[in-house]
Parts: sequence; C-alpha cells; structure tokens
Amino acid sequence: MPPNTGRTPARTKDQDMFRLLGFFALPPVALATAWVATACAQRTGSVQQGLAFARDACAECHAVVKTVDHSPRANAPTFEAIAKTPGMTSMALSAALQTSHRTMPNVVVKADDVANVTAYILSLKDSD
Repeated sequence: MPPNTGRTPARTKDQDMFRLLGFFALPPVALATAWVATACAQRTGSVQQGLAFARDACAECHAVVKTVDHSPRANAPTFEAIAKTPGMTSMALSAALQTSHRTMPNVVVKADDVANVTAYILSLKDSD
C-alpha cells in the first residue's frame, strides 16, 4: 500500500478510460430520451376521435363529456377535472394513459388512441 501523502492518488488508465466512455455513452441516451419525449409531445390527435374512443372505452367509469359533473364511479375523476389539473400536459396524460393504476383496470391503449384521447381531454381545459 502506498504511503499516505495527503494527496488524492493518481487515477489509473482504466479509470480514465471508463470515465471517457461513460461521458460518451450518456449523451446519446439523453438525446434519444429527449427525442422520444419531443416526438410524443408533438404527436397531435383528433379531438373527435378521442371523444369517440372515450365514450367507448372510458365512460363506464369516467364522465367523459363536460356536461356531466360527476363520474359513474365515485373515485374516477371527470375528464374535465383531469384536464384542469394544474400542470397537466399532453406528455403527462400520455404517460398516465400508458401506466397501470391501482384503481384503474389495466387497459392497453394504442398510440393513436392515446394521442386522440389526450387531444380530447386537453380540449376540455379551457372550455367553460
């Protein structure tokens, strides 16, 4: 063991190479993640198709139209309430629609339907 001189020991060539490779490996992952997030955020859906899907797939539990002020299931928020949640974005909705929840059935929603339902829900945000 080298004597303790109070200085940080010199790095080995392997440590330097690992740090160099780590530096170059991280940016592509970050760029890919940003690209996917941007692509999802830029995907626009059809409000009309989103409403049709919501009526077929979501209305059993949620109030999907603005004129209904409470959902058939008491613990299911209305789509208008979801839309008006502070900070609600298309990315947040897309993630929520593709993630299982304890109180929601495990539903597989196709990408086009996610975009359409997201567009529909967000259309309720500013409507009064």
